[in-house]
Amino acid sequence: MNQDELKRAAARAALDELVDGAIVGVGSGSTVNFFIDYLGERRERIAGAVSSSEKSSARLRERGIEVLELNDVVAAGRPIPVYVDGADEIDTGLRMIKGGGGALTREKIVAAASGCFVCIVDASKLVERLGAFPLPVEVIPMARELVASRLRELGGRPVERAGFVTDNGNLILDVAGLGIDDPVAMETRINQWPGVVTVGLFASRPADVVLIAKPDGIERRPSRG
Repeated sequence: MNQDELKRAAARAALDELVDGAIVGVGSGSTVNFFIDYLGERRERIAGAVSSSEKSSARLRERGIEVLELNDVVAAGRPIPVYVDGADEIDTGLRMIKGGGGALTREKIVAAASGCFVCIVDASKLVERLGAFPLPVEVIPMARELVASRLRELGGRPVERAGFVTDNGNLILDVAGLGIDDPVAMETRINQWPGVVTVGLFASRPADVVLIAKPDGIERRPSRG
């Protein structure tokens, strides 16, 4: 199986995690695009979707799925039982690096509003230690160099993502060279810096379940916590 076939398999398996008649949280990225396509074939099963990016919202609408505003959903007390998203890296504790597509802040918000975070990946995204994939950090433009200097103090090599602006109107710094031995501590530390919107470490709120597509089938791995 090639990588796209593995991504499709993981996306298809996520349909079994849905709660019939409920709202579903939808992430972003290439694997999630396949999930949205499959979801469109079964749109009668769900009450709508809350999306983490403008690209995913557009794709959902193209597939005939109603996109709901998170503020309206929360204000109405409506639950989001399941959030489905991918990852750029995921470790054995189901902690992740996300943000390769630049939607990390909205992904973190929708994940926080959801009951169960289901991560869909192919086996190449599994790592023992996070950090080989450059860590994305969303920053307010005026704080770019202030945040970059602090990231260098941590041993990182931050580079502004060229020609990219997030859905929130901010910049992304991609940080190579960080040794992430304690993902929760690093997430907490960077998130406290003035000018940081959020860091692409999903460690304080890791995935609850990861669906790993392998050539011999899908491995469903729940959180040990």
